[in-house]
Amino acid sequence: MSRIAESFKELKERNEAALIPFVTAGYPDLQQSLRVILALAEAGADIIELGIPYSDPVADGPVIQRASQQARAAGMDLETFFSLVAGVRQKTRVPLVAMTYYNPVFVYGQKRFADNCRQNGIDGVIISDLPPEEGRDWLKIAVAAGLDTILLAAPTSTEERIRRVIDSTSGFIYCVSRPGVTGADQALSTSLRPRLERMRAITDKPLCVGFGLSTPEHIRQVAVLADGAVIGSALVRLIADNAVAPDLLDRVRDFTAMLKQATIR
Repeated sequence: MSRIAESFKELKERNEAALIPFVTAGYPDLQQSLRVILALAEAGADIIELGIPYSDPVADGPVIQRASQQARAAGMDLETFFSLVAGVRQKTRVPLVAMTYYNPVFVYGQKRFADNCRQNGIDGVIISDLPPEEGRDWLKIAVAAGLDTILLAAPTSTEERIRRVIDSTSGFIYCVSRPGVTGADQALSTSLRPRLERMRAITDKPLCVGFGLSTPEHIRQVAVLADGAVIGSALVRLIADNAVAPDLLDRVRDFTAMLKQATIR
């Protein structure tokens, strides 16, 4: 059983949803990035998504785009990413998910990428712009490497596409809460509940909601409907606003602990 599967099993026994924070790897700088990731783990994150900075992040909103640009300008590349992950894995067993786009994986080499993910402690991979129809080669490579592949189910997806996503996904299904790019919203989409209910009727794989979540109330609402909640832009903005503050890590821990409390049903 993978670390991701173990995490959801334990959460189900405790009647909790997973808190899945997203951060941009290498932001605000390499050393602080390592400290921030470990602070998330210490404060109760169940799974941590690590965004690999990319020059054309079509699914990311302005907050994460700016963080990615800064990280890339500071020298964050795939080799540096794997070094960062190895440092994190030495200090925590929290499941780690790499979130990226297909072009960097293709250029680096799919097998090489998968092997380095596994060797350095990554448990799952999200390739945001890779549809299941085009991902057959990657899925075979990921299975051979022992990696979960987490695919996105968009609100615009047809029932046929959703079934393909469900069939191809392991770890958890990433349910995008609303159309558009990442970013904090004031309220969750009213279409989220019926969409999750339709998906729940055809799969028992964990369903996790992301895009637009920014407050404990959002997390509480999602915890009732799904198995996990992903929070990204609000956390990356907190890091950006306090990047040079001496209490950055305390702020990250406090925010994470507050969100984690909201996952208890």
